[in-house]
This record gives sequence, C-alpha cells and structure tokens, in this order.
Amino acid sequence: MKPTLLILAAGMGNRYGGLKQIDPMGPSGETLMEYGIYDAINAGFKKAVFLFRDNIVSAFEDNYQKLVDHIEVEYVFQDINPVVTLGTEKLSYTPRKKPWGTAHAILSAASAINEPFAVINADDFYGPSGYQEMSDFLNQVDANKQQYAVVGYPIEKTLSPHGTVSRAVLELNGQQNLSKVVERTQIAMSDNKIQYCQDHKNITIPGGTLVSTNFWGFTPAIFYELQQQFSEFVARQGDNPNSEFFIPYAVNNLVESEAASVNVLTCQDNWMGVTYKEDKATVMGTINSYINQGIYPKSLWN
Repeated sequence: MKPTLLILAAGMGNRYGGLKQIDPMGPSGETLMEYGIYDAINAGFKKAVFLFRDNIVSAFEDNYQKLVDHIEVEYVFQDINPVVTLGTEKLSYTPRKKPWGTAHAILSAASAINEPFAVINADDFYGPSGYQEMSDFLNQVDANKQQYAVVGYPIEKTLSPHGTVSRAVLELNGQQNLSKVVERTQIAMSDNKIQYCQDHKNITIPGGTLVSTNFWGFTPAIFYELQQQFSEFVARQGDNPNSEFFIPYAVNNLVESEAASVNVLTCQDNWMGVTYKEDKATVMGTINSYINQGIYPKSLWN
C-alpha cells in the first residue's frame, strides 16, 4: 500500500502578507508545494490530499488541475467551528476566526486517508531525500500501530535572516527515537548564536540540534488519538480564540505516555521556507541553482 501525502494549506500567511501557498517560486510558475509533490511522486507516494479552509480553495483549483495526470488528488477542509464532544457532552467554545492549528488540520483529513501518510506544510521546501526516507519508513510500517516518524533538520538550516521563527526542538533517546518535542518561539541568530526567547531571557540552542518543520509520518491510528486530545484541548482552551492545537503538542503527549514511538529521520537536504516576504528571493535563487544542477527540470509538469 503506497503512502499518501497530506499537504497543510490552510495557513493564513499573516507575516508573509498573502497566500504564500500559491505564490510562484519556480521559473515556470511552480509553487513550493509543487516541488514537494514532484519529490513525493518520485519517492513513490500515490495520492496528494490538500487540506484547505473553504474560503481559499478557489484560489487553488485552476493551479492544481495539472496535477491529476501525475498523482491522485483529493481536497478536504478544516472546519473552523466544528462540533466537538467529550464523551456524551457537546462542548461549547468561543467562535473562531482562525484555524485550530496543525494537529486539528490532520484530524480534519481523516475521511480521506486510510493508509500510512506523510504531512508537510504547503509553504515549505523539504528536499528530495527527505521524501525518500519518509516513503521508505511508511512502506514498512504496520498501518495498525502507533509507529510514527519525523524528518529532522539541523536548526541552523531552518532560520530566516529576516525575522524570528518557531521550531519544534527534537530530543532523541539512545535508539534515535523521539523522547521529547518542545515548541520554541522567537528563534533567531544573535551574536553568532542561535537563541530563542523565554520569560524575557535569550536561551542558546546548540548548532546541529534537530528540529521539526512539520514533516511527519503517521499511520491512520493517529486519528483516534487526535480526536481524543482535541476534545480535551477544547474543554480546556475553548474560550481562547487564539489557542492552537499543534502537532508537536499532540505527539509529545503520545511519546511521554509511551502510547506511540516516533523514529527521527535525518535529512541533509536544505530546508527552505517563506516565513517573510523577503525570504522569497533566496528561495527562488536556490531553486534555480537546483535546476542548473539537474535536480529539477525547468518546468516540472511538461
């Protein structure tokens, strides 16, 4: 059973100033997610599932009709105000204007996925080798068990010179499995050190530390766990309209309770993202260099 690629494309792009998911980056108008789909196809993925908010899907439809000749495509939607129950109780919460976060986004795709699958951000570039490593893992994993994976990148390869970023720092045990994942915010290079801010203090993160940029591998068993955790999250945080149910939070709960194991797959390719508008020129330049090296064709789909 070949794996599926779930593409999280419901982000609002506030810091970027627009829908970076569909902003052209390649010389023939390709977006970053198209490069990811191209790499996933070459690694053996059989289906791409796009997770949207319903008010932005029309911006994608024309762009991605070209994909159906190369991979099975399906759309699902992230409901900002879903019905949430805990046991037999229907939970109330403050109506939302922003999505509930990345873990809820994965849960929203449950109806479209019945096989092991990978998760990526639509606006990130992960590199070919990461997709191959993830495909190899998902092709051998027991689809009924809570055996998951995450692709880790050295933190210094995931920073932006144009502002701070948030990253999930990965802690490993002796078997190179995940022992803990902690979300750190306001990370930047300062005084030749990689630092994040916590309680108004700058704390250094050593170079080479592996972080997640939301490239995860799951089996369908994750959906039941996310449903339980999301209900509990809404019961606690439902009155905060800015609260978000993140993947690292959900995975860390499973790891700490020993309900799941998570393999950490390391990737030597360069990760690229467009957190800020100023990141675009760098990303486009790197893509052009890859094309000149023969890693990608000048036009992905022709």
